[in-house]
Amino acid sequence: MNRSLLRSFPLLLSASLLAGCAPLGYGVQSMQREQDRRTFTPVFPSFKALAGAQLYQGFHRGVQGAAAYAVEVPANWNGTLVMYAHGYAGEGAELRVQAPPLREYWLSQGYAWAASSYSSNYYDVRAGVEDTNALALLFPRITGRPAPGKTLIMGVSMGGHIAGAAVEAETARTARSKVRYAAAMPVCGVMDPTYEFQWLGDYAQAAAQLAGFGGRYPNPDFQKNLPQIRAALFTSTSGPLWQENANQGTVLKNLARQLTGGERPVFDLGFRVGALQTAVLGTGGSDGTLNGILARNFYGNQGLTYRWTTGETPSAEEVAFNAALPRAAADPNANPPRPDGVRWLPQVSGEISVPVLTMHTLGDFYVPFKHQQNYRRAVARSGNENLLVQRAVRAPGHCDFVGAELVEGFNDLVAWEKTGQKPAGDDVLTANVLADPNYGCAFTRQTREGVAACPARQP
Repeated sequence: MNRSLLRSFPLLLSASLLAGCAPLGYGVQSMQREQDRRTFTPVFPSFKALAGAQLYQGFHRGVQGAAAYAVEVPANWNGTLVMYAHGYAGEGAELRVQAPPLREYWLSQGYAWAASSYSSNYYDVRAGVEDTNALALLFPRITGRPAPGKTLIMGVSMGGHIAGAAVEAETARTARSKVRYAAAMPVCGVMDPTYEFQWLGDYAQAAAQLAGFGGRYPNPDFQKNLPQIRAALFTSTSGPLWQENANQGTVLKNLARQLTGGERPVFDLGFRVGALQTAVLGTGGSDGTLNGILARNFYGNQGLTYRWTTGETPSAEEVAFNAALPRAAADPNANPPRPDGVRWLPQVSGEISVPVLTMHTLGDFYVPFKHQQNYRRAVARSGNENLLVQRAVRAPGHCDFVGAELVEGFNDLVAWEKTGQKPAGDDVLTANVLADPNYGCAFTRQTREGVAACPARQP
């Protein structure tokens, strides 16, 4: 996601209430959401076929209307199709197909790929899942070739949410278009949608409260007061890296550290990335409907205790902060199961039956590393830990991977699916492992500016 897209990424939700969703079909007909009234226009893709490949471009039917697509097949096709799910594309009316970061590599190795623009913009993961699946099923009709022997899925950011949801048991039961993926590779993904929008709401509320501009939820004056909120917490916000002040700004940083996964390398640098701060703070003041993707408020923080110290009990300052912070209750029926396909915000609950390899940067302040911790716990609760490998990369940005890291992850996933031999991954849960200054070195293939170099790898 670039800065302009990040700035408009929406707000949401309570980490404890998805389990309380209503039975199938509850109130569906009476729940009207803004997204259903929006119209979008797909743009015909303008890709050029790479050498030795045949490119197919056009439009297909999606859940919100028409979507654009691109499909590319190498002359030496190996019979495997990789579906690519793109990230958040903003709130504009135009729908565009995005090329996958591994396009050239996939074709060179004999893989065909396909990608949909989806039939809507905004954070519409429902459209992403359903439209990606629908396009996968159209592959024989579009290309005149046999159906793939295997279909894989890779997604980035919001596309990571799509890729994760695509291999969930609930999606297999409820999707309009059903695809049996052989494996999934969500990178920098929203692997716990409940947490993502809890995080965005919590951070904006905490920033306003520490700066003296809190008081209620939703906070309709948040964006008007944002310049003053920034000035109260940071000494500099004019460059690519912001600098928190030694007072409330440092409190905010330490509170954010705990909310996003605890002590780990690269967090401090990621906290200071101005584009990501702008993105997260840009969600402040939202009403919790995910900019119209849902019909009711999905954010709640009742019963949560916010900490920036690490002692066994909250400090007096933390007690006072928690007492003053506005509290909200999420509507337990904001995201119910639906009779017409996957939920508006599809579930990622760890109920997987195929190999999943995830990658996440340690400093990502927008889709924080805690997603990987929550996903690991969810997969473990479902008894599927043998099907999950997770990798940490020492980078400060969102989706800040280099090609070698993505290629290695993809190759390891493919080999795992073929042979059953599970590749290596990182421990994402043990606090003292994450706090090690060299954490993330195992799968980082390039030293980023401002990040300490890893020890030399042994031959």
